Amino acid sequence: MKTKAAVLFDINTPFSIMELDIDPPKANEVLIKMSAVGVCHSDWHLRTGDTQHPLPVVPGHEGCGYVADLGQNVSRVKKGDKIVLNWAPNCGICFYCRKERPGLCEAFTGHIWKGNLMDGTSRLSKNSSDIFHYCALSCLSEYAVVPEESCIKIPDEIPDEVGALIGCAVTTGVGSVLNTAQVKKGDSVAVFGAGGVGLSTIMGAAY
Repeated sequence: MKTKAAVLFDINTPFSIMELDIDPPKANEVLIKMSAVGVCHSDWHLRTGDTQHPLPVVPGHEGCGYVADLGQNVSRVKKGDKIVLNWAPNCGICFYCRKERPGLCEAFTGHIWKGNLMDGTSRLSKNSSDIFHYCALSCLSEYAVVPEESCIKIPDEIPDEVGALIGCAVTTGVGSVLNTAQVKKGDSVAVFGAGGVGLSTIMGAAY
């Protein structure tokens, strides 16, 4: 099938909006019809080259959407489910997962930064040439094929544009308060920078 996506072909060049081929989901993968996407500064780092990543790539790792199709063996979501995408999925059983450090999961981290899905290949292409994924998501596209583990079901009443930000900015900011700094009631907190992460940090502290 086809999907329209933003593609970065080289650093310090504009993103190109174009139609790509997208393969069906394989086993343990899900096809998502994107409904809302956040633009994180990490996506901009791809363009500047501050983040080294294989090119060409479809960026985007803050996304909300709806399950359009399922690969074999998918059990955690079903067609029509509203989901947010997690760019740091985890297996739950490796050394780091058992140490409660799922962001360092050995099963997923290597593949994510090589621009592929978990089987080491891409579902995106243009004229039979592969286009790399970003964080195994590539949300800046009408459709995205993602690992099942990246799909987090959310209630329908959460606005799509709010759900999209949960994938990175909100969890980074709120997590810095609750998990890293472990702020307690009555503590004073200073936040430097009021972007998406900074504002989410303030929300976490106020909570």
